[in-house]
Amino acid sequence: MFTGIVQAVGTIVRVDRSAVGVRLTVHAGRLGTRGVRVGDSVCVQGACLTVTKKKGKRLSFDVSRETLDCTTGLDRVGAVNLEKAMRLSDRLGGHLVSGHVDGVGSLLRVKGSVYTFRAPKAVARYVAPKGSICIDGVSLTVNRVSGAELEVNLIPHTLKVTTLQRLKPGAGVNVEADLIARYAQRLLNPL
Repeated sequence: MFTGIVQAVGTIVRVDRSAVGVRLTVHAGRLGTRGVRVGDSVCVQGACLTVTKKKGKRLSFDVSRETLDCTTGLDRVGAVNLEKAMRLSDRLGGHLVSGHVDGVGSLLRVKGSVYTFRAPKAVARYVAPKGSICIDGVSLTVNRVSGAELEVNLIPHTLKVTTLQRLKPGAGVNVEADLIARYAQRLLNPL
């Protein structure tokens, strides 16, 4: 479980094809890796991945075909948002994030600090004004919703410490719906 408060921007420095999908090697940047062990979970660009190897500031992850099919950016070299799994004693500064990406959305436009995204159709029904959404591993508050389009304000600090500053209109993003909204929807629509 994560909070959506990015702890560091790292870099995917190597992508190797494997029997299950790909093996990523990520340089963790400023992420403190001292306590990270093989088997730990790390949120990488919104996706919960398991550390399979650690060598200094480099962490390796096996990414399954299933994860690759519902995410973007985990199959190529580039910058990624990183967050270590939370402990029960940690502050919940963002919202509850599972790291189970629901699908790929896209950035439609930027006007000042307002970013407009299109959520995947299957996720759009879980998005509500003043609710939470996780985009590329970043916990954000939704300002407005219109169909599958949602607006968020990105403050300078968030842009400075995440990969969101690099987004251009048309870019794909990993989207995770609010966990509580998902469960509420399920309770309201039982089998």
